Amino acid sequence: MPWSVLPDGVAVSVRATPRGGRDAIDGVVRLSDGRAVLKARIAVAAEDGKANAALARLLAGAAGVPGSSVTLTQGAAGRLKTFRLKGDPAAIIARLEALTGAQ
Repeated sequence: MPWSVLPDGVAVSVRATPRGGRDAIDGVVRLSDGRAVLKARIAVAAEDGKANAALARLLAGAAGVPGSSVTLTQGAAGRLKTFRLKGDPAAIIARLEALTGAQ
């Protein structure tokens, strides 16, 4: 799965597509190295952190947590990113599973 449980939330691995036409989570995909990631697209271009901020807002809405509970922990300049979502891990994972159909 593209997420893992942390003591105070969940870490989520994301493959971002900036200028993707709209903000959306398109499910779970496997990378060539076998890792599972959440596939997401963002309408804005990747400049001045705008795409990262939009992606954080998208994840917050999808997981049902406030935007202030989402932190980018890895991959600020790349397509592969890791976000930390603070909150109840079981509730966050349940929402992400329902959204992506992953279990």
